[in-house]
Amino acid sequence: MTDKEDLSVLSHEITYRGFLMNRGKIKNLFEKLSVPEYIALYSIATEKDVSPIYGGKTYLKELSAKMELTMRQTSKMIGELRDRGFVTWSHDGNGSEGTYVTITDSGKKLLDEQEEILKQYYGNVIESFGKEKMIQLLQLMRELETVMSSEFEEMEDRDGTENI
Repeated sequence: MTDKEDLSVLSHEITYRGFLMNRGKIKNLFEKLSVPEYIALYSIATEKDVSPIYGGKTYLKELSAKMELTMRQTSKMIGELRDRGFVTWSHDGNGSEGTYVTITDSGKKLLDEQEEILKQYYGNVIESFGKEKMIQLLQLMRELETVMSSEFEEMEDRDGTENI
C-alpha cells in the first residue's frame, strides 16, 4: 500500500469510528438529557467546586468557549435547561458584565442520575478494556484533538475562511 492509500484508509477509519461513537450508541445512554446538555450541566456543577470564589456561577462566555459552541448555540441550550428548571440564568449588574448560570437542585439531581448511568456503563467498559489502556487512549485522543484543531486553524489561515 502506498502512503497515499494508507492516508486514505486512516482518514476513513478516523471518520468512521467517530461516526459510530456519536451515532446512537452513546446517545442511548441519555434519556432525559442530550450529550451537550449533560456536558453543560457537568461543567456548571463542577465550576462550583473548582471556583467557589464565584459562588457557583458559570459565565455563558466561558461555557461557550469550553464547549466550542457559538454564544447563540450556548444561549439556546441554556435557555432550554432553564425552562426545564435545571439551571438559573442571571447577570451581573445591568448585564453588560456578563450573564451566568447556576445549577438548581433538580438539575443536580438529574446530573447525578445521568452520572450513575454513565458510571455503570463505562465501569464495565473500563473493566473489559483496562484502566491503563483507557487512560492512554484518552491522552492520545486529547493529543489528536489538539493536532486536528491546529490543522483546522492552519487551513483556515491558508484559505482565509472562518469555517471548513
